[in-house]
Amino acid sequence: MFGFGKDKTIESIKKKIDPNLPLIEMKHIYKIYITGSEQVYANDDVNLTINRGEFVAIVGKSGSGKSTLMNIIGALDKPTSGDYYLGGVNTAHMSDDELAIIRNQMIGFIFQQYNLLSKLNLLENVELPLLYAGVKSSEREKLALENLEKVGLREKYKNKPSQLSGGQQQRVSIARALAGHPSLILADEPTGALDSRTSREVLNFLKQLHEEGNTVVIITHDNSIAVEAKRVVRIKDGKINFDGTSEEYASII
Repeated sequence: MFGFGKDKTIESIKKKIDPNLPLIEMKHIYKIYITGSEQVYANDDVNLTINRGEFVAIVGKSGSGKSTLMNIIGALDKPTSGDYYLGGVNTAHMSDDELAIIRNQMIGFIFQQYNLLSKLNLLENVELPLLYAGVKSSEREKLALENLEKVGLREKYKNKPSQLSGGQQQRVSIARALAGHPSLILADEPTGALDSRTSREVLNFLKQLHEEGNTVVIITHDNSIAVEAKRVVRIKDGKINFDGTSEEYASII
């Protein structure tokens, strides 16, 4: 971390963000794991640019490298080599503390298993990333309620996650992802634990978020989910082997 306090670190990072540059720019990204005497290339010379306001699906089978790539995009991990610019800020060589700030300030996560805390009510769950960001209590509550209203669950703000259906819990996780006005909404298999009808509802929410101007990236193994995005990037054996419109992708699968 830089040699000064957290607030100064946040401000230093924010000053480097350039709204005129692509939101995501990955240059020659390698992620290599050593297994015994063998090198495993989870990501193998990945080059990817995603502009602000795009709706992109990154698709691939289990073991393709898509989850590794998601972890790098989400600042959950660093590449072995290469550069990853998020809003013009190179995250590839940041400290763990700096990456934590990037995650909190710039990325809204939506997970397959929702990752809601069972002991907290819905309001408290949505407030959590705002709490870590140092937002004042009154403002946290206001933002949390506003985003619960967006997903149709404001009236249930005192409920615990266990009192909701799977689809409702995923909607709470969407509200949590939106609460801090992130630059990027990153959804990891967001419909993986849901039935087909509820999956459709969640996809419609993500489409609506895109239509409102948000940058949305979905990670999925499911081609039928991938083609719901505007653009599809397919990963195979750690490499990108397709990058085009959803219509182009639908014609080859």
